Amino acid sequence: MSDQHATSTSSSSLVNLAEERLGASVLYANDDFFAEKENLLKPESAVFIDGKYTDRGKWMDGWESRRKRVPGHDFAIVRLGVPGTIHEVVVDTAFFKGNFPESCSIEGAVIPGYPQPDELVSDAIVWTEILPRTKLKGDSENRFTIASRDRFTHVRFHIYPDGGVARLRILGEVLAEPRWMGRPGSTVDLAAVEHGGVVVACNDMFFGSRHNLIMPNRALNMGDGWETKRSRREGPDWVIVKLAGRGHIERIVLDTAHFKGNFPESAALCVGTFGAKEDPSKAKDTAWTNVLPRTKLTAHTAHVFDDTLAAHGPATHARLRIWPYGGVSRMRLYGVLTDEGREEIGLRALNALPAPDAQKALLSTCASKSWASAMVKKRPFKSLDDLVTKGRDLWTKATDADILEAFAAHPRIGEKAPVGHATAQSKSWSGGEQAKVTQASERAKKRLAAANAAYEKKFGRIYIVCATGKTAEEMVAIAERRLKNGAAKELKVAAAEQGKITELRLRKLVTR
Repeated sequence: MSDQHATSTSSSSLVNLAEERLGASVLYANDDFFAEKENLLKPESAVFIDGKYTDRGKWMDGWESRRKRVPGHDFAIVRLGVPGTIHEVVVDTAFFKGNFPESCSIEGAVIPGYPQPDELVSDAIVWTEILPRTKLKGDSENRFTIASRDRFTHVRFHIYPDGGVARLRILGEVLAEPRWMGRPGSTVDLAAVEHGGVVVACNDMFFGSRHNLIMPNRALNMGDGWETKRSRREGPDWVIVKLAGRGHIERIVLDTAHFKGNFPESAALCVGTFGAKEDPSKAKDTAWTNVLPRTKLTAHTAHVFDDTLAAHGPATHARLRIWPYGGVSRMRLYGVLTDEGREEIGLRALNALPAPDAQKALLSTCASKSWASAMVKKRPFKSLDDLVTKGRDLWTKATDADILEAFAAHPRIGEKAPVGHATAQSKSWSGGEQAKVTQASERAKKRLAAANAAYEKKFGRIYIVCATGKTAEEMVAIAERRLKNGAAKELKVAAAEQGKITELRLRKLVTR
């Protein structure tokens, strides 16, 4: 590839997290009297139509609030199409000249589920400022670099005091929910932008952006794909995708939808493994392993390749080559993440959570607030082993109060009754950890209930044991032995069991 210029810069590799085709939406605006809030996320550039008016005033292609006559300012809440870290924000005030806001600010939040507008504006949402109040210019692309590398699902866009903004672009790196990758062994599209795939380089994208190649759904038209110019050389043109995580590719789909007179004559795909500081666009051909040999393509067709793929190992990147040039609308690389790939995705997500959300996630593994708070400060975790080791080390320093606080979030062994400060995730995990109890005989369940009662009578707290894989009979026998311990010794034994539970849950948190 040394004879071809690579189109690859840090900014051009960023994804617009607020893109409509990724599912982004303006969920709320306190005022959009003159122009609708939904215009903020339109994919095309804003336009101006001279002399066009509505019954509310001049038609504008953007979001515009009325003139403030009371204290306060206006704001809108945007759900990102995919969660991620925000690197740059573009506040485009195109054609807003005498009616643009004086300044703006932006906050981010992690909001699970599908909250209603009244929930979004409630005090229950924790917002983190990522862009302080900053001056804006009218009829301009106002670009702002974001220093925070926290992962967000929503942003709150403030304008001061009022006015109009044509477009809002939230550029960043996708950090998908690890659970979107399915259970271990699941087949997923490792190239999909919604999973964290990103097109990091190409030699040409004259007619269509390289990022279109991994967008959701089939292309809407010929402009919604990757298309190179007619170079008049032998080719090939090429594009490189960083996969969502390290994995094995099992099926390839190359879709030339809408490309009828300009599809490539043929294509090939190879894979490689590269570190974070390596540039795959500069790698020699020997660094790549062929997966799909050069194969003829057809116009306007979704080509599926599976049983013709060559044997290959796990990879971090894929390179698609097309001869001699032309357009491909979509590329799907279905495969299975390796254990290391799942670990990398889970750790990236945990390391990038805002501190309050990271603490909540860690409280699911151990309900001691001081332990979880100390763990948040230990980030970033370099590996799963690093996470587990730091968790274990901090637990050895826990006070008696910390230990009892962690115990109090557990249900009794054999029961599913909700516990006050347990998280929804920890309740779910407790059920799975005690799965064998539900299979026990009635006699075994009665013995376990009796052991629980005896333990609570003697020690004044519930019986804690790492229940994963243990039968009811085994846990009864363990309880009967531990009932012979003194109070001080038993607290240490129970704390050690909590440590085992925490370690198992930390691994689930990252690799589930």
